Amino acid sequence: MQMEGKVAVVTGGATGIGEASARKLCELGARVAILDRSAETGQATVAALEKSGYTASYFPCDVSIESQVKAAIAATVARYGGLHVLVSNAGIQRYGDVVTTTPELWDETMAVHVKGCFHATKYAIPAMLACGGGAIVIVASVQSFTAVNNSVAYVAAKHALLGITRAIALDFASRNIRANCVCPGAIDTPMLRATADRTGSPQQMLEGIGRMHALGRIGRPQEVANAIAFLASDEASFITGTSLLVDGGLLVPTGGMGFQESGIGTGGKE
Repeated sequence: MQMEGKVAVVTGGATGIGEASARKLCELGARVAILDRSAETGQATVAALEKSGYTASYFPCDVSIESQVKAAIAATVARYGGLHVLVSNAGIQRYGDVVTTTPELWDETMAVHVKGCFHATKYAIPAMLACGGGAIVIVASVQSFTAVNNSVAYVAAKHALLGITRAIALDFASRNIRANCVCPGAIDTPMLRATADRTGSPQQMLEGIGRMHALGRIGRPQEVANAIAFLASDEASFITGTSLLVDGGLLVPTGGMGFQESGIGTGGKE
């Protein structure tokens, strides 16, 4: 995979999967713009990339605010002369079922995930068309296909991202723009760590989450970044509208790993 001469935008690129994706794209030769609402973390991430000899910039951006996304993408194009890759990664985790979720929490979750992706793709695609085409990778989730308790807004938002991916892929295929999404399982990011900290027994929770995956562990941000880089690269030139699970086998076992390990699913262990 090579990204020499290409320009990439990564939303939510200051930490976690976004940061790992920005670094991977830089390693492949791309010039990368990190869009994130945390100026301190975004600037620190760019400084680390530049220290490694890569070309990267930080643009302050709350993806839920259209004017900020428009300005950040325009600034990227002005600085680097075009745009070829968009990684729409920005996201938040909020909790509540359909009764306990407030309208404010619902709107916040949808604004970051769904409207944020809409904004990013809306302004990235014209810039890509001006360069002759491009690749979009949307970071969805295993929860684009399934659900966990007490997370209705997050689950609904991640399902929506799968639909956005397919719609873009269909609408822009004839104009040399591909759109795909990656659907991670549990990944060791600050967001997952923050969720674990809410339980009062974070290490126990993380170990339990790891056992849910067929591979027996939580994933690393770099492992998702590798999949993102592949889908964004010319190596995936005949792939569009697809969803790539990067979940350590989380969705494979019927009934979950606990059911499988009990032996019930196989009629008992010998």
